[in-house]
Amino acid sequence: MMKKLTMFLCLACAWMCSLQAQEAKTFFKNMPDSLSPLLTAVNRADCIDFLESKMKAEVTNRFGGKSEMTELAPDYIRIQMTPQSSWQMKLLATSDSTKVICTVSTACAPACDSDVHFYTTGWEELPASSFLTPPVMKDFLSLPDTVMDYEVRDAGEQADMLLMKADLSAKDNALTFTFTTTDYMDKEAAEKLKPYLRRPIVYVWKEGNYELQATSNE
Repeated sequence: MMKKLTMFLCLACAWMCSLQAQEAKTFFKNMPDSLSPLLTAVNRADCIDFLESKMKAEVTNRFGGKSEMTELAPDYIRIQMTPQSSWQMKLLATSDSTKVICTVSTACAPACDSDVHFYTTGWEELPASSFLTPPVMKDFLSLPDTVMDYEVRDAGEQADMLLMKADLSAKDNALTFTFTTTDYMDKEAAEKLKPYLRRPIVYVWKEGNYELQATSNE
């Protein structure tokens, strides 16, 4: 009887350790320094320890500035790297029950723009095109060819560079893109484009890919 109980406890312990090993914080701690230019391995471990202890998870980064982990969940992490930049990580299940890591790096100067990357759990980069077809300009800005207002047309020509802010959700597997090109434009021109802008574009992770959930006009 004791042998069976001991075996059961060992299996339960191994199962719990396996679950913990699959959490985002474990992969975050093991992230190569080459992918974490601001945070050292000690910084990353301290952020987790502080937040789990209900303390402010702020550390002094490699450049002497302050970085703060603002959210920590079993499958999600968010860090305010600098006052102008942030970093997010999401652990996602693929169709064959393995995991991939999605990261979003965002810089605001002042308009925000994001880079989305995918990795194996061993931090080997994967082709982003295998998991996501990102939005293009026309998905956010719908300017009909019949528009005769020259001020509107001129404003449309000023929107010559696609900038968008990406956000991973801590609560579910959504990835949201928000159009930010107008944030760097002249305010008057940006105002002219408002009637032609669409809402943020939402993707949902399904069977190993991000699929478009909804696009709708304002």
